[in-house]
Amino acid sequence: MLQVNAGAYSFEAANARHEHEYHYWEGAKLPEDKVLVPGVVTHASNIVEHPELIAERLARFARIVGPDRVIASADCGFSSQATYKPEVHPTVIWAKFQAMAEGARLASAQLGSRQ
Repeated sequence: MLQVNAGAYSFEAANARHEHEYHYWEGAKLPEDKVLVPGVVTHASNIVEHPELIAERLARFARIVGPDRVIASADCGFSSQATYKPEVHPTVIWAKFQAMAEGARLASAQLGSRQ
């Protein structure tokens, strides 16, 4: 992935099949001008993640690459197929985004980073 010429790398990190993969970054050398954009809410569930869990997910990456080099994101779009018919109801999507914003605020406060 680091071979891709991009300023930021967005990837799934909340999906149960990928959440453990943050360990990769413990040994990787992220170039100084790059940013990580981990998914901290999943598109694969109608359950709204708790803001404290989201903060924990963000902190995992921030402790490795620095808090100013991590941006919260969703795992993916909220449709698992290119049908533009999301499996997650829009009210749940917005609740996930609200929880993500709150989790990012919590992580920033815990890590002492700029908001």
